Amino acid sequence: MSDPEPPAPKGRNIDPRLLEILVCPVTKATLRYDAARQELVSLAARLAFPVRDGIPVMIVDEARELQDGELK
Repeated sequence: MSDPEPPAPKGRNIDPRLLEILVCPVTKATLRYDAARQELVSLAARLAFPVRDGIPVMIVDEARELQDGELK
């Protein structure tokens, strides 16, 4: 039996293959990963979805609304 995988360190990057298949649940647009904030950003929906323990939380009610200055 193999040892369990250690917990993901805070600030862990998202697997690029996962980013290729994930889309915004509202607009179906591509997402941008913000490593500093640990969020997946949908500019089209003006939402940022949290990434907790390396797992994207793609629930609209959990997302943060982006402010005008963040829409770059």
